[in-house]
Amino acid sequence: MSHLRIATYNLLHGQPLAADGSPDPYPADAGAPLGEAVADLDADVLALQEVDRYQERSGCVDQAAVAAKAMGAADWRFAAALHGTPAPLSGWLPDPDLPGLQVYGPAEVDTATGQPSYGTALLTRLPVRHWRARRFAPAPFGLPLKVAGRRGLTPVPDEPRAAIAAVLEGSEGPFTVVAAHLSFVPGWNVAQLAGIRRWIADLPQPYLVLGDFNLIGAVPRTVLGSAAAIERTTSRERVRNARQARTGLRRRRTREPRPRLQGWYDLARTPTYPSHRPAVQFDHILGIGVPRTAVGSVSAPRTAVSDHRPLVVDVRI
Repeated sequence: MSHLRIATYNLLHGQPLAADGSPDPYPADAGAPLGEAVADLDADVLALQEVDRYQERSGCVDQAAVAAKAMGAADWRFAAALHGTPAPLSGWLPDPDLPGLQVYGPAEVDTATGQPSYGTALLTRLPVRHWRARRFAPAPFGLPLKVAGRRGLTPVPDEPRAAIAAVLEGSEGPFTVVAAHLSFVPGWNVAQLAGIRRWIADLPQPYLVLGDFNLIGAVPRTVLGSAAAIERTTSRERVRNARQARTGLRRRRTREPRPRLQGWYDLARTPTYPSHRPAVQFDHILGIGVPRTAVGSVSAPRTAVSDHRPLVVDVRI
């Protein structure tokens, strides 16, 4: 089995931060701090959230391309949840000409139009069999949140989110990795995570789901387990209904045993936010079909970029 380093990292659009968590100015080479942080992770598979592409605030850098070069990625995709520019109070000023999901990769680096966008990326050193991406609509309301560089709480509207799935070629066969950034609105993020589980149900296991879920504790693994149970129940319903249709017989309704929630677990449990003094874990690496004995070292190293720490796991898969 291959020894792989799997990581997830919310970039805060590559924002450099001081030791106390306050924003530092971008250097002349705006992508340099991000490139150094990613190179230090030495990840084989890396999920990135809050990624800018050609945004003025982050030096008009294609951050997914910078990160891919820094880690030596063989392939990567950036899913733009939205095109437009950030606005201080309204969240985003969207580009009406590009309202939906757009996916970029190595082929678009030299042919890019320069339209500013923002979203989620998945980068890998492994061969890729298949890519898939989806967009989640924002919640209809936001929340007051702590924002880096501002005192107190700031009303923040929700924003569109994106997820990317890749079927990777491992030494023991294919496996599926998902990079996701979920809403900070309670309930809305739970529905998005359950939707991801159903969205990848036709892809090969093992599964690894990485990202900033804005959920803590046992909630993410419980949600994924529940989604799997619903899927199993639905499959049994379809089989039973098909049999009844073929025979034309109405069978007495019987109570089926409740499906067991099993399999999904956290590969790493450690605080990741805020980066200068971690207290909670919003960033997760969840798996199913990966033996617990295959999980090695876990770390959340401090970097000079972002208000989140990256979450890194060494695993045999």
